[in-house]
Amino acid sequence: MSYGPVDTVYTADTDRYENASFRRTGDSGLQLPSFSFGLWQKFGTDYPFETQREIIRHAFDLGITHFDNADRYGPPHRAAQQNFGRVLAEDLAPYRDELILSTKAGNAIGASPYLKGGSRKSLLTSLEHSLRDLRTDYVDIFYSHSPDLNTPLEETVEALVSAVQQGKALYAGISNYQPDRAHEAAVLLREAGVPLLIHQPRYSIFDRSVERNGLLELAEQDGFGLIVYSPLAQGLLTDKYLESIPDGARAVNSTFLNPDVITDGYRERAARLNELAAARGQSLAQLALQWVLRRPEISSALIGASSVWQLDHNVAALDFPELTDDELAIIDEHGVHGTGLAA
Repeated sequence: MSYGPVDTVYTADTDRYENASFRRTGDSGLQLPSFSFGLWQKFGTDYPFETQREIIRHAFDLGITHFDNADRYGPPHRAAQQNFGRVLAEDLAPYRDELILSTKAGNAIGASPYLKGGSRKSLLTSLEHSLRDLRTDYVDIFYSHSPDLNTPLEETVEALVSAVQQGKALYAGISNYQPDRAHEAAVLLREAGVPLLIHQPRYSIFDRSVERNGLLELAEQDGFGLIVYSPLAQGLLTDKYLESIPDGARAVNSTFLNPDVITDGYRERAARLNELAAARGQSLAQLALQWVLRRPEISSALIGASSVWQLDHNVAALDFPELTDDELAIIDEHGVHGTGLAA
């Protein structure tokens, strides 16, 4: 689907839910799309707004209702929220009740001690700015972006509870928490009457931390959902780097992927995974996305896109047959934990 100039009136596709796939989030009543859209990268001022707008609108037309943001996302910080807020105001406002909007606070966005960390001051002040950026009265999910070991967890939890009690967020979430602290947060939130809805960790064929540290089991025990980020390992689980590093690729211009991790060992493993994907009639990216969603504890996987084509391609991962035990064994053999992760 193509869209006209920025001032064209947008009407959502009437068939947007016909093939959409949703999953329940932990023990809650909230359903999230199998793929949620993340604005972590390529939604700052360094990419054309018209392209960003086209992708966001197309995502909604595909039945992707959840858009994930954070005060850090840019560049500069807050730019991704501001760009999404413009799309919301100009295009998606009539559909606000159909949207799940999330944002996060706590990771550093400046040198001031009040522009980072898990204090009540930092979290709630950031949320106020985020609501203005997003041009909305509330977000559906408000996250503590990372644990702050210098702030009592009780204070961080109290800030999340306040956000919900004030009607500025409907649900509370955490991100990048290790299982012990995640459990403690879940207990404190439950005692305050605001159950932990969701945890956002990293998970991919090459990063199996949530399988190794017990977070998958904890999610089931404590009743929260998991929405995973970097399921394509910053592009390493695509065919992009099998031969070389292309000009303009993420490994060239991103702070999140060091070209030094693209080793012969990585290429050998990725090539074997790519062969398996090809035998199934899909791309390596589609295989990797399908793999993370095989786990029932996963409520949603976050995907990004730099084009409408890429978005369509990734969402098509839902159309392939389930992975067999033999195929999962091949993935386990070549999808070695730690591949591509910086030391």
